[in-house]
Amino acid sequence: MKRKILFYIFILSLIFSSILFLSINNKYIRHDNSSPDLQDSQPETIPKNIVYGGDDLPSEIITLTEDSSVQTDLRDEDLRISGPVNEVPWEDDMDFLNTLDQNGTHTLLAAFRTVLKDPLPGEEFNVHLAARLLKGTIVKPLEIFSQNIAIGPYIQSRGYRKGPTYIGSNLTTTYGGGVCKISSTLYNVAVLSNLQVIERHAHSMPVPYVPYGQDATVAYGAKDFKFKNTSESPILIWALGVENTLYIALYGNYTPPKIEWEHEIIRTYKAPVIYKINNELPSGEEKIILEGMDGAVVRSWINIQEENGAATVKQMGTSYYTPMSHIIEKGK
Repeated sequence: MKRKILFYIFILSLIFSSILFLSINNKYIRHDNSSPDLQDSQPETIPKNIVYGGDDLPSEIITLTEDSSVQTDLRDEDLRISGPVNEVPWEDDMDFLNTLDQNGTHTLLAAFRTVLKDPLPGEEFNVHLAARLLKGTIVKPLEIFSQNIAIGPYIQSRGYRKGPTYIGSNLTTTYGGGVCKISSTLYNVAVLSNLQVIERHAHSMPVPYVPYGQDATVAYGAKDFKFKNTSESPILIWALGVENTLYIALYGNYTPPKIEWEHEIIRTYKAPVIYKINNELPSGEEKIILEGMDGAVVRSWINIQEENGAATVKQMGTSYYTPMSHIIEKGK
């Protein structure tokens, strides 16, 4: 009897220890972004949008501390020159007009302009090349468009040059770097045309040419941008790079509803400042090498207004961005 009592005491002590262990460690479990507990001030390890090749290469997960001092409007003033447009530079181009007639795609569904502020070496060239390869693409009804299939692979033998590429929280160069301007612009015209987006990946860090939550990156063989032609007629893609500006438009024979983006900034992460010594600069003088951008967790959705007055809301997911560091050179 005494042995049995001791056995029960031993079992109860194990159960109590397990409960105590789980209770203590539960404090350190990070809540999912869908949880109401989004005010946790503990440092958070945010998911990286890791891809292989193309515009966003793999790196380690980075632990960041939330900074409540960052302004909630993360869209830079310069972004406002990018956005939907009603006029495009090819309206009188005979090749374009003939293609419209051949496919019966006379209705402009949506057009979007993306402006590259101070493009880096190779970036503008790659965007122009990709636009030429994309121009004239026809997406049949119920067909799924893939950017990687349409204009990839992004390699030297295809004509691509080295351009800017994200590797985790660093910026480097690889062949085809910069083609994410194509995928980001395509993402916006597909959404504004009320088409089904099949695959989209946010960058690992913010980009300076579209608002947070409206970008898309690609990496051949790993991550793609895809949309489905859910209409009953062909869709024509037309694209053109004009100096530092990219235009992409979709044409069909239906009228899409009015669509507007909205974003909620859930968390922000202040971009660090990295100083590097430049012996050629006078003492005390500073030179900005790279203007960084704050990181963020952003939830996005679109408001859809049908012609008959019906209104719906469509969730577009949550995007995670680590900060892009400010890099400044200083004289010794």
